[in-house]
Amino acid sequence: MNILLLGSGGREHALAWKITQSTKCSKLFVAPGNAGIGNIATNVALNPTDFNAVKQFVLDNHVEMVVVGPEDPLVKGIYDFFKNDTALNSIPVIGPSQHGAQLEGSKEFAKQFLVKNNIPTAKYQAFTKDTVDAGCAFLATLQPPYVLKADGLAAGKGVVILNDLNDAQEELKNMLVDAKFGDASSKVVIEEFLDGIELSCFVLTDGKSYKILPTAKDYKRIGEGDTGLNTGGMGAVSPVPFANEEFMQKVEQQIVIPTINGLKNDAIEYKGFVFIGLIKVGDNPFVIEYNVRMGDPETEVVIPRIKSDIVELFQAVANETLENTVLEIDERTATTVMIVSGGYPEDYEKGKVISGLDQVKNSIVFHAGTAEKDGNVVTNGGRVIAVTSYGNNFKEALKQSYENVEKINFDKKYFRTDLGFDL
Repeated sequence: MNILLLGSGGREHALAWKITQSTKCSKLFVAPGNAGIGNIATNVALNPTDFNAVKQFVLDNHVEMVVVGPEDPLVKGIYDFFKNDTALNSIPVIGPSQHGAQLEGSKEFAKQFLVKNNIPTAKYQAFTKDTVDAGCAFLATLQPPYVLKADGLAAGKGVVILNDLNDAQEELKNMLVDAKFGDASSKVVIEEFLDGIELSCFVLTDGKSYKILPTAKDYKRIGEGDTGLNTGGMGAVSPVPFANEEFMQKVEQQIVIPTINGLKNDAIEYKGFVFIGLIKVGDNPFVIEYNVRMGDPETEVVIPRIKSDIVELFQAVANETLENTVLEIDERTATTVMIVSGGYPEDYEKGKVISGLDQVKNSIVFHAGTAEKDGNVVTNGGRVIAVTSYGNNFKEALKQSYENVEKINFDKKYFRTDLGFDL
């Protein structure tokens, strides 16, 4: 069948890499794609949130399935757009309805869902600019550090953690009154800080049953030792060594099952990925956040560990027959190291020529922010290339990734050399 994948990052390159291995996929289109994706699929100059343009392309090219990579089209309602259009409603969209996408689109919606379904999470309150003084007063009742989250989508940049009360109160005013994150911070969720180690749990669901995919841990900070500014992710490891069988049983019983049941009980249509951001406090899991798609760069280590045909899994999601499928997982560890533009996550330059991609051996290269220009592959984003490797453990896999990272070069390239330091 012809498949359309929406998105342009490392996550989409990993999904494209897996989809093109399926015997069920005859042609894969990716909109808008990137230079690496263009080597294995057909890039299409389409904006994933221009639903009418997507519709036209799907009909013109006999597309039989749409897989949504990023959160934006989901939060804007692409699933509902297809479902409510008579020309499109027989074409499955892998991703939740607009209602379901609120789990990521609104931090307050997610917190209300968690509390309602008795899923362990941090205590919280939400505030608007009209209640900013009450928010400042609430901050004063908490112990530092203070966690402030923009309610809406802020491209992974909407969470601020501060140690000083005055700084936190000032930042709350910045977010609410001065609209630091635009509409995304017209409401801010203030949360109690949970002290522990983070990991990501990925679930694929057809709305009735579910499959738990491999766990992963990503590294968000730009600097060694998890210091400096938050990024979209500097690398990832799968599986997570500390997420043993006993811990994962707690995750399934206390978090995954109540999440899927909560969606069913609220009649929320959900056919796609649920990313559950967890923190392990002592021996217990707590939910930090939901995302309604795969994480990036975690996708670059989770997808390579799935041995099953991913298109068959997606068909089972669409047909609500997921419980009849078998999910086969590669026992090996996978790690990915992200090479980024100098200056990221603040200002950086694009258009730097990338060399050495053809020198990489025994690793998989996923393009995150690249483009083609004058016959060269050039940088086209903050996060540029993800280098994924397998190993018998995370140290072995990381060693392989780092050997190949050294072969890839562009002006002002940067990467973290300490991934896995905390495992």
